[in-house]
Amino acid sequence: MTRSALSVATGDPTRGGCVSPSSGKAEGSQPYGLPRPLRIMHVLDRLDLGGTEKAVMKLVRGLEPELFEHYICPLRTTAVTPGEWASGVTVLHVGREGAAFQFNVLRLARAMRKLCPAIVHSRNWGGIEAIVAARLAGIPVAIHSEHGYELEMTSGLPLRRRLIRHVVYRAASAVAVVTNDLRNYHAAQAWWEPDAIKVLYNGVDGQEFCPHPEVRDGVRRKYGIPSDALVLGSVGRLTILKDFSTLLKAAEALAPEAPNLRVLLVGAGPELARLQSYATNSSPLAGRVTFTGAAEGVADLLNAMDIFVLPTLMEGMSNTLLEALAVGLPAVATRVGGNPEVVAEGECGYLFAPQDVPELVSQLRTLLRDSRRRADFGKAARERALQNFSLEQMLRRYRDLYLDLAMRRPAALAATAYVRN
Repeated sequence: MTRSALSVATGDPTRGGCVSPSSGKAEGSQPYGLPRPLRIMHVLDRLDLGGTEKAVMKLVRGLEPELFEHYICPLRTTAVTPGEWASGVTVLHVGREGAAFQFNVLRLARAMRKLCPAIVHSRNWGGIEAIVAARLAGIPVAIHSEHGYELEMTSGLPLRRRLIRHVVYRAASAVAVVTNDLRNYHAAQAWWEPDAIKVLYNGVDGQEFCPHPEVRDGVRRKYGIPSDALVLGSVGRLTILKDFSTLLKAAEALAPEAPNLRVLLVGAGPELARLQSYATNSSPLAGRVTFTGAAEGVADLLNAMDIFVLPTLMEGMSNTLLEALAVGLPAVATRVGGNPEVVAEGECGYLFAPQDVPELVSQLRTLLRDSRRRADFGKAARERALQNFSLEQMLRRYRDLYLDLAMRRPAALAATAYVRN
């Protein structure tokens, strides 16, 4: 796909009249009879490098620029800069610097009246007020998506959040989630019909994430991992929710019977120091665990692994799990969230109960002892990723959703001229 060429917006988007198109395209013949590309305002809690934000990056970069023009609107400040998040993306800052509590509905509505988008698409609880703002601003299409779980969601949502979600779902043109599990969860929590919520799976770029045996030894040399080691690996933000302690405990139990066992953990986060301390103070793990910290080249790092392990306590739809499958790694993941929808158990990997170290040890032992099974699972993993979770499929689903909703609302097509009636 051709990448959209966008610029970084400056100034206060809550003042003044409609922003002129940044694409610089003259009016003329457009696909689907659009006078101009549909302008989409993506509202996020903050600029970050998590799964939700990466999904939006893929849309901005992958959807056809002749059909869509993207603007990113983070509501809260973050240390990540627009350049770090995605080069060349248009960013509109609406939230107030340093404010602990923010009520952004009116500020968002003013920004929307200025930008005149055809579509507003908000994500998760952190951006949910954008749907109310879109209705106040008269935006033709307003979509809300739920992309994952937070640790406090295990016991259900507070009544206030359930009520607000119910009202927002009623006001939205469409509600979407990234897994069937999330659809069932939010339908129950918001007193909503599951069939009224669309499932839009995440997708993985099978060209970027693919088997590259030639890079395996180079990555291992870089991190001091023997070429003949059997490497258990994982990728993700090092938080309590991801529960990488369970992986270390399983490796600790397997170490005495697997002298060439190694662990490769890719990522940074608040749990890094504690996990490093655990590995350092464990005699069976001494010298066997490598922490890369935040690292570039995740596809190459995955290629240095033999088995991918995702021990998370809760999960929406893991992008790193999809990437591991696309690289051709057998996967062992917790039986939570969207993981069972991604991993075909017994075909490309195994599933285990969260924090069940003995079950994880048993499954890893089976794979470590059977190279043929690892190879068969790895081949099946890549086939599953390409057939069911390709980036092309993801882009098509979002493209169809945006165009279908816009075509149903003449006001959305009028908005592509960026003129208010």
